[in-house]
Amino acid sequence: MKSALSLFATFFVLGCTSFGGPAAHLGYFHQRFVKEKQWLTEDEYGKLLALSQFLPGPGSSQVGFAIGLNRMGLLGGIIAFVAFTLPSFLMMLVLAMGFIQLSEQDWLQSIIHGFKLLAVVVVLDAVLGMGKNFCNTKTKQLIAVATAIAVLLAPVAYIPLICIAVAAAIGLSQQAEASNNVEWKVPKSAWIFGAIFVAFLFIPLNPIFNQSYTAGSLVFGGGHVVLPLLQDYFAASVGESAFITGYAAAQAIPGPMFTFATFLGALSHESPVLGALLATAGIFLPGFLLLLTFHKLWNNLSHHNRINNMVMAINASVVGLLGATLYNPIFTSSVMSPLDFAWVVAGYALLKFVGLKILWLIAITIVASLIRFALTT
Repeated sequence: MKSALSLFATFFVLGCTSFGGPAAHLGYFHQRFVKEKQWLTEDEYGKLLALSQFLPGPGSSQVGFAIGLNRMGLLGGIIAFVAFTLPSFLMMLVLAMGFIQLSEQDWLQSIIHGFKLLAVVVVLDAVLGMGKNFCNTKTKQLIAVATAIAVLLAPVAYIPLICIAVAAAIGLSQQAEASNNVEWKVPKSAWIFGAIFVAFLFIPLNPIFNQSYTAGSLVFGGGHVVLPLLQDYFAASVGESAFITGYAAAQAIPGPMFTFATFLGALSHESPVLGALLATAGIFLPGFLLLLTFHKLWNNLSHHNRINNMVMAINASVVGLLGATLYNPIFTSSVMSPLDFAWVVAGYALLKFVGLKILWLIAITIVASLIRFALTT
């Protein structure tokens, strides 16, 4: 029970404070679970990152689910997901029910801006740390740089997928020693979870759940890509104005952007809470079922030298992707003044050189944001 509560509390705090989108979430996870708690090694975290890039669904939430899965089995995965998603779920639900307008709370906007600056610090540290570990050859460095340039010059949803696919091909093409004792057999659990994933695609259940599940099964490339998949079904029922408002809110709050579906589900059902639950379950479930399908098999295959080369090349590409995302949109949408830049420099110094843990940085960010708000009003 104590371990479950600790797991829930850790992910809940991250769910309340992880602004900046999937790249920032991965940075927070790396800082909290690899560096501070040491629940994962760099290599284990890298394998989870690589797997999440291959699967449709919410990549950062899949990594969080996998961390919980490694920690406490399936129950741990569920606890990690619920805790990390609950804050944004509640915010989107309350917003849909019309109880608050986040844009009208100036003091809250100041805190949000502070957390966006903290996201710059965390992602910067993650990019530098992961770059040191995953880009330790000229080939991997070239993959990372090429990925970053491609994503920045062509900000289209499918470009990261192409970069990752090219990196995977490069990794597979590299010479490797023969591997021994690699288990190629597909685990029984993979067949079970794979069958459940396919079954939900064809079983007619609640329309909100079915549509959200279909969208979650097709999304490669992160939260922004889910927009057109949800628009065709939900925009007509909730209205274009509400649809755009919900999408904007999903980008302004912490936690996974897929809780945009929470907002749409709440507006599309006579019971907002039930609609929100149906849409949220539908949008996240396929990604988790696919992760459960391939998780053990991926761990087995990664011991094969050629597959391991592929994983390392994918990780190098992910570093480039995170680096590009660090610049745009995280840095460009957060650092608006010399004071903001100084804030980022100070935060990085506290994290890297003073060695403050992320929870202390979160507390300092809240206090400093409120002081800044008081001094400017």
